[in-house]
Amino acid sequence: MDAKKIVVVGGVAGGMSFATRYRRLNQSAEIIVLDKGPYVSFANCGLPYYISKEITNRSDLLVADQKMLENRFRLNVKTNHEVIKINPTAKTLDVRNKGRIETMGYDQLILSTGAKPIVLGISGRNEGVFTLRNIPDVDAITNYIENHNPKSAVVIGAGFIGLEMAENLRKLGLGVSVVEKAPQVLPPFDVEMAQFAFNELIKNKVSVYTNTSVTHFEDKLAVLEDGTKLNADMVIMSVGVLPDTQIAEDAGLVLGMRGGLVVNENYQTSDPNIYAIGDAIIVNHTITHEKTMIPLASPANRQGRQLADILNGIEHANHGSLGTAILRLFDLTFASTGLNERQLQNKNYEVLHLYANNHAGYFPNATKINLKVIFDPKTEAILGAQAVGKSGVDKRIDVIATAIKAKMKVSDLQELELSYAPPYGSAKDIVNMVGYVSQNMIMGITKTVQWHALDKLQEAGALILDVREENEVKAGAIKGSVHMKVDDIYKNMNQLPKDRHIVIHCESGGRSYNAEQILRAHGFEVSNLDGGYHLYKVFETGSR
Repeated sequence: MDAKKIVVVGGVAGGMSFATRYRRLNQSAEIIVLDKGPYVSFANCGLPYYISKEITNRSDLLVADQKMLENRFRLNVKTNHEVIKINPTAKTLDVRNKGRIETMGYDQLILSTGAKPIVLGISGRNEGVFTLRNIPDVDAITNYIENHNPKSAVVIGAGFIGLEMAENLRKLGLGVSVVEKAPQVLPPFDVEMAQFAFNELIKNKVSVYTNTSVTHFEDKLAVLEDGTKLNADMVIMSVGVLPDTQIAEDAGLVLGMRGGLVVNENYQTSDPNIYAIGDAIIVNHTITHEKTMIPLASPANRQGRQLADILNGIEHANHGSLGTAILRLFDLTFASTGLNERQLQNKNYEVLHLYANNHAGYFPNATKINLKVIFDPKTEAILGAQAVGKSGVDKRIDVIATAIKAKMKVSDLQELELSYAPPYGSAKDIVNMVGYVSQNMIMGITKTVQWHALDKLQEAGALILDVREENEVKAGAIKGSVHMKVDDIYKNMNQLPKDRHIVIHCESGGRSYNAEQILRAHGFEVSNLDGGYHLYKVFETGSR
């Protein structure tokens, strides 16, 4: 029997993960990897950091050398080979290289064509406008910076890549403006958590414009909807990506939402001999099991390995993707997993916010983590989490993402035995605290109020009780609140009204929880402000 011929279209994350795993499992098959670009197996997630020269060597962006891939894995890697047509009936491809078109057959075809940046058709400019997706893109940007010495940049789009570009261009000394059509920066996060990113941008002298867009360019000026003109010696478009599936559509393969490829649990397309992985496919969300698109490197690599196993007779259950992601923005880290509140509209869920040290507070250089967790109060399923802080954010989100995959209940987080020594954590880690607090919420031991409900509660007659220390109150307080230190609650509670709802708060929620228990036991109608004053005041830099 002749050796099976496997052709992979796309040689980056998913495609190369598939090809190398397939070779480890099957030494006889012929494996051809086609990529329309000049490089395979490059680190596109590292591209923004090369622009600022935090990654100093361009060669470091090339994860695996092409010659190594060919010698070690006997892969036939063909760069600058663009597949322009799939002929499913004949099981052939039309491939363009250096202006010539050749026909290539296959037994099984693996599509890992990825996603392409969305390019907005904004008029008035022909040069200095870039997207960032691959090595040629980063070369174009760095060459432009070296040759034109720009002093200003406009980044259109404030998602992960847009903010990474804003950070790295700012580190180069450029004046940077970020323009985002959505009402907030970092749209995958909920508004109060995204506000920390807004504040960090302002702190680092990045101008931010939300709820607007660039309508046109006037020479080296970007003009916004209200006529505001921004200096734009160069422009980065980072408004998202779309699946690169034109050749699949032309071949008659079934597409779904946003033009993504429809695949079954074995990554098989509507053609039995064609499979697809990576950013081009529609996946099931791990939590909702609904169809979605998650263009991230980690799921693409995992899918490539799983498909290689499946095609070699190793069964794999495709559990979908969570969309776990992380961003460094100057001095802060932002990470998330699962669903946000906008994705849960009209569904039953509860929210808690915690604010605690990344390691033992008595050990030097402890910094705070802001952690938000969303859960179903009936099933106790963890629905999502978001975190912001200087250190330790990645660890906590990774633990919660693992807990979601393991189908743990939110209250089970208190049972996790996480490593502890003063330089690394706390005896009761913030993840454990999520378990404790959520259990109290589910059992009704504590009743919480969210930051966005506070103004309406005050209008309805609620009393806001601040139980912090005097020096904390002097530094800032909620307008109209009444101050009574938590340690004075027992002796002074007779000064509080029993005919009004009392919302108690401290800086983060711990002291106010103790005050809540005391007052409720003595007949007061009380609730605790979730996230405390620290979360409420995050909007002071911008608008709420």
